[in-house]
Amino acid sequence: MDIKLSKTDNKLDPDLFNTLAKNAAIEVASGGDRINKSTQLRKFYDELVLWDNKVQLHPEKFDEYLPFIRMLNAKVAYAEGRKLVDRNFVGLLNSGLKQVICPETLHTFKLFMEAFMGFYKQVRDKD
Repeated sequence: MDIKLSKTDNKLDPDLFNTLAKNAAIEVASGGDRINKSTQLRKFYDELVLWDNKVQLHPEKFDEYLPFIRMLNAKVAYAEGRKLVDRNFVGLLNSGLKQVICPETLHTFKLFMEAFMGFYKQVRDKD
């Protein structure tokens, strides 16, 4: 799953928080009934929000926080190993986290995941 968080000509893709987030939600929702429950995905989103809040308060510490932000990749790999999430969600998180290179891209990824979670709840309303 490929998303682009960086700006082109100082503008975000106008479809990032709409069409791209919705398509990502549909793809991740195709994982089946026993995997990718919205409560599990919400844990990763909540941690991303936590890091975004820390960086917003102390942007000068971004480089110090970045290894811990990227550690979400290890946590999602562990969750995949326990069959709590599938490859689609792992790929989505990996794609976004590798593009987090500054406070602005972290915030953009957090906003993307917020939109994704909204669409995901719509698609997987039984969770």
